[in-house]
Amino acid sequence: MALMILSNRHIQQVNAEFETLFGWPQPEIEGQSVRLLYPSSIDYEKTGSRWARRLAGQQRHEDERFMRCRSGATLWMRARGRTLTPDEPFRLTLWAFDPLPDRITGTDPLTLREREVAGYVVNGHSSKEIGIALGISPRTVEVHRSAIMRKLGVAKVAELVARLTGRG
Repeated sequence: MALMILSNRHIQQVNAEFETLFGWPQPEIEGQSVRLLYPSSIDYEKTGSRWARRLAGQQRHEDERFMRCRSGATLWMRARGRTLTPDEPFRLTLWAFDPLPDRITGTDPLTLREREVAGYVVNGHSSKEIGIALGISPRTVEVHRSAIMRKLGVAKVAELVARLTGRG
């Protein structure tokens, strides 16, 4: 399991499994902003806001998302976090990451762009936010989302999210 200790969203320490999974040697990643591990600034900001609310309320949380490796590749991950300082949730946190298998199945494989859009949809981003992150129009995002839903045989966004996260 890849482990990481953060202080105010800056990487303090990682283990060998983290180095292997993300491709970052310990001396190069420690001291850096965790922003390096997110596919976009929007992901970083939105995930940070969501985690701050959840960690303040329950001290630990888990979700699934795309994370970026040193090579630029993105991996679908389960992220589990726990604050060690409940009064200041980001002051000291411990994170564990597990890569998840590709859960997208269907008769038509998704294109690279559809996979990118799917990752943002799962994390609750709007078409406008996805468009900004990917450099495409919100309407183009909607076209991709419709194609994904057709390929996966779902009619609603909630069904799509459930299917992509293995809960449906």
